[in-house]
Amino acid sequence: MKLKHFLLTALITGAATYSQAQSKIEAVEPPVPGNPVITEKYTADPAAIVHNDTVFLYAGHDQAPPRKEFYEMHEWLIYSSTDMVNWEERAAVNVKETFSWAKDDAWAAEVIEKDGKFYWFVTVTHNEIHGKAIGIAVSDNPVGPWKDALGHALITNDMTTDTKISWDDIDPTVFIDDDGSAHLFWGNTICYYAKLKDNMIELDSDIQYIDLPNFTEAPWVHKKGDYYYLSYAYKFPEKTAYAMSKSIEGPWKFKGILNEVAGNSNTNHQAIIEYKGKDYFIYHNGSIPNDGGSFRRSVCVDYLYYNPDGTLKRVQMTTEGVDPAE
Repeated sequence: MKLKHFLLTALITGAATYSQAQSKIEAVEPPVPGNPVITEKYTADPAAIVHNDTVFLYAGHDQAPPRKEFYEMHEWLIYSSTDMVNWEERAAVNVKETFSWAKDDAWAAEVIEKDGKFYWFVTVTHNEIHGKAIGIAVSDNPVGPWKDALGHALITNDMTTDTKISWDDIDPTVFIDDDGSAHLFWGNTICYYAKLKDNMIELDSDIQYIDLPNFTEAPWVHKKGDYYYLSYAYKFPEKTAYAMSKSIEGPWKFKGILNEVAGNSNTNHQAIIEYKGKDYFIYHNGSIPNDGGSFRRSVCVDYLYYNPDGTLKRVQMTTEGVDPAE
């Protein structure tokens, strides 16, 4: 009936062709749930938190023009959802406007809440110290406004010298344990670890290393029941692997592959949350037609399942995505 209605409308209003009428039909149809969950912009490196029954998604904005084969990312984007299917853009946060000491490059970042404040650990390129660096923004609200918590970087490339690359200080993830202690993980080729002070903006230990098979980048830490899980990007092109422990300080036991290479993207970056009684695996791929790919990526959401022994089932990446959470 919709087709007949719009064809009739097209004839009455002078629309010249069937294709014009058909395009009107496509324009007014509601978006179909599925992956990617955001299609109006390229989004990557997802992180997410649950606050007041709302999921807040933090993603880098891939802005590389067509055919540019490298990352161009000047800002992070914030989205929210109450059903994991429909996402509303809430804010855009520019690197140089937020961090005066940063040159650019809104690489992977993660937000965590503690004592009513939200701390955003970000990856950027330092303006004076060669290489990538980790900074912290803080806000009283999960959407912002955000301000530089330190006025300088927390981690710089000259603090981690066991690997000679300039991009090993990337992809921060923070976990607050049941006793309130905060723990920071990050890295590329080496997985770094350090405790944070109660104020969340200073290190409270020496920088340590975690030995993980074929660790590339993108650590994410979460807890379910008695187990801690450390998932990360594995090899290159990247799959996602994971390890388990009974303590946030390890030792970590490698458990295998969690997610295969995400379609049309060399990188694979995950966030894991529980929301309204279900577990979710949030990641990116390069599946938007035409210009999508490794440098124009798209956030996706699928379910995560646990085995009775606490190990994780391999994630099934789908076109359909997840059902609306109730």
